Amino acid sequence: MTVFKVEKNGQAKRKKIEEKNKIKSVREREKRIKQKNKNDEFDLENEMVIQMTNRNNMEKEQKRIKELDKQAEKRNKRNKKVKNILKILLLLGVIIGGTIFSMTSPIFNIKEIQVTNNNITPSDTIISLSELKLDENIFKFNKYNVKNKIKENAYIEDVKIHRKIPNVVQIEITQRQPKYSIDFMGKYAYINSQGYILEVADTNNGLPIIQGISTNEEEIVPNSRLNEDDLTSLENIIKIMDIAKENNLDTKVTSIDITNKNQYSIYIQEEKKRIHLGENTNLGNKMLYAISIMEKEKQIEGDIYVNGDLNNKFQPYFREKV
Repeated sequence: MTVFKVEKNGQAKRKKIEEKNKIKSVREREKRIKQKNKNDEFDLENEMVIQMTNRNNMEKEQKRIKELDKQAEKRNKRNKKVKNILKILLLLGVIIGGTIFSMTSPIFNIKEIQVTNNNITPSDTIISLSELKLDENIFKFNKYNVKNKIKENAYIEDVKIHRKIPNVVQIEITQRQPKYSIDFMGKYAYINSQGYILEVADTNNGLPIIQGISTNEEEIVPNSRLNEDDLTSLENIIKIMDIAKENNLDTKVTSIDITNKNQYSIYIQEEKKRIHLGENTNLGNKMLYAISIMEKEKQIEGDIYVNGDLNNKFQPYFREKV
């Protein structure tokens, strides 16, 4: 009985110790879990701090990179501007140096003056008017001034100046051609088809003589022009001469009378006949009738009248000079 009690007490005591150990183990485990949780919480806070620090560092780095980029861009712009300025200065230096060289070097002194298309005015006359000189620098003269000097000659309609580097000047001329002449104070004034007076000479040089102009005598000087009335008449004269040319008569016309604006007439000395054309209309048919009458009345001096209205039964006729 006593033995049984002892065993029973021993078992109870062991059980109690086991429970204490179990409780202790549970408490230690809970303590470890709490400690672990505490450590985990501490690590999370550290991680957040680290992340925020890294973000701030990245932002600072980005700002620093942007600032460096801006500085680099400004530096590039400044360098580019400096390069452009240097290029401009270099170009200016080349231009200035080239100009000084071209204006002073004997390489560019004029050695030859050529004149082209001057079928009337002699080359020496044109060169003299230009006032260009040999051994003068080819770049020193003013083209505009040279042109105006040459155009003082009434025969010169237009002038082109060409510099042929290094030392040749070419003067290209467009000349007015004399087409008619005008009785003028016992002499003859030559005019072209635009009514410009080219020169006053002692002979008419075989040119058709225009009679009956109204331009004042003091205005009959080289390089001047006929008045408006005479220019209108000249247009009609040109039409008459064109029709005459179509019928091979233009070279035979000795004179053209425009005294009466409605009664134009031409004189053909070779045929000893004056053709009265009347108004400047139906010229083609009038000229054909005149040619037909000249052939019939060959070498008989007189007047041919085709100055009526051919469309209204007018009959051209010839009147022999008495």
